Amino acid sequence: MKIAIAQLNYHIGNFDGNLSKMLQSIDEAKAGGADMICFSELATCGYPPRDFLEFNDFINEAEATIQKLASAAQDIAVIVGSPTRNPLVEGKDLYNSAYFLYEGKVKAIRHKALLPTYDVFDEYRYFEPAITFETIDFMGKKIALTVCEDIWNIGNENPLYTVCPMDELITQEPDFMINISASPFNYNNPSGRRHIVLSNVKRYEIPMFYINHCGAQTELIFDGGSLVVSGNGQVYDELPFFEECIRFYDLAEVLKGHRNIDRPKKKIEMIHKALLMGVGDYFGKLGFQKAILGLSGGIDSAVTAVIAAQALGSENVRVILMPSQFSSDHSVNDARKLAENLGIQYDIIPIEEIYQSYSEILKPHFWGHSFDITEENIQARIRGMLLMAFSNKFGHIVLNTSNKSEMAVGYGTLYGDMCGGLSVLGDLYKMEVFELARSMNRDSEVIPWNIIEKPPSAELRPDQKDSDSLPDYEILDKVLFEYIENRKGPKEIIDMGYEETLVRRILRLVNINEFKRHQTAPVLRISPKAFGMGRRMPIVGKYLS
Repeated sequence: MKIAIAQLNYHIGNFDGNLSKMLQSIDEAKAGGADMICFSELATCGYPPRDFLEFNDFINEAEATIQKLASAAQDIAVIVGSPTRNPLVEGKDLYNSAYFLYEGKVKAIRHKALLPTYDVFDEYRYFEPAITFETIDFMGKKIALTVCEDIWNIGNENPLYTVCPMDELITQEPDFMINISASPFNYNNPSGRRHIVLSNVKRYEIPMFYINHCGAQTELIFDGGSLVVSGNGQVYDELPFFEECIRFYDLAEVLKGHRNIDRPKKKIEMIHKALLMGVGDYFGKLGFQKAILGLSGGIDSAVTAVIAAQALGSENVRVILMPSQFSSDHSVNDARKLAENLGIQYDIIPIEEIYQSYSEILKPHFWGHSFDITEENIQARIRGMLLMAFSNKFGHIVLNTSNKSEMAVGYGTLYGDMCGGLSVLGDLYKMEVFELARSMNRDSEVIPWNIIEKPPSAELRPDQKDSDSLPDYEILDKVLFEYIENRKGPKEIIDMGYEETLVRRILRLVNINEFKRHQTAPVLRISPKAFGMGRRMPIVGKYLS
């Protein structure tokens, strides 16, 4: 038996586009002599479709797509994920299903049993879990067909679930496993998925074909990295990360298992590729072409500009330098040099005169009050207003340049530097941004080294440095990581050796600035716990306030 794996980039709700990709892959698989081709979870409609699943017409479109794929399943079997209606009166209206198509027909449907409802997942909101398990017979072999999370409860040891689908299926003596998946990227997940797949193979001692999504859906990024593992526990193949591809495997050769592949999974390199895919797909799938951002001469806007130019092409990126009376000459020069290095269009619009006009208008109302954060925020909002003016006039989408450290503690101005259609660096702590910048300069100076080496500053008042308002980022980022990613409370963090007053101050800043994060752009997710859909916190709460 010859099996093809199609690792594709789907588009939510684009049934015609998704179908076209799959039909093209089926033709390619037939030409390559494949007996079966496997697509990933909810491939007909894209993942995650969220409340589109509540539209009857949306499900009709998915069903129509299945019928068209079935018609193409002549002389080749097709495995594909799609929502299925629940014919029973009780339970949710839908199943998250894997279809087995052959000879122009739907030969079998297997439903997902384990429905994740944590972090970025909310599947139990829509789907009914499977309660029966049955293998599929094809060409004299028995296939254990599962969907994504179904392989994440090995031996029923996951406390979230009470059933292990593969423990049920293995009693029917399958010859190999197929798992169709939509497993989103974070920098830990490629290694974690590999471990899960290998653990399944070790337990059941049969090969596994694991097919993952590739591509970005707003903030979620899918890295691909599909796997073929032999029954002896060796990785026969690991598909490329962040790339669409189709590959062919002879089942007999996989059963022998004479290969062991392990692609590099360097954190910063994978983050860089993920951000490029996130920006590229956000623009491409929404039909946008051009981006604009404010280039300050600081590290965050510099890294964002590089990613935008690499993802969209230099000709599609425009930046505005908006110096004030507090901006240093080297910041303007650094920003200009970066724009020239990237070959992107830049404009210089000084904002001092605009700021002074605001000050004159407000002077009678602010009489007796000294310069403070109000005047700093006015500068940031002037810059935001100018960016949005260019966006409206020329159809450019504003990219937000805030990092995770700043977003966490509220070190940013709503409707100012926090404006934008997409947050590129909102899931990278400040020290990770520096690390990414150094990586970008590995072969040649893309970002002027002065941008990387100088102390961070918002330059909203004379001689300002970030360290005037915030703890040093080396300490701040570590405390934030323990609180956000590791969900440790203040006492636990203090017991790690951090100063109590500092810890309580940082955690309080995180909590009282939740209202800001609720008003910001979607954040490209690269960590295990990003701001946005995977971290649901109340705006009004007493904890640590």
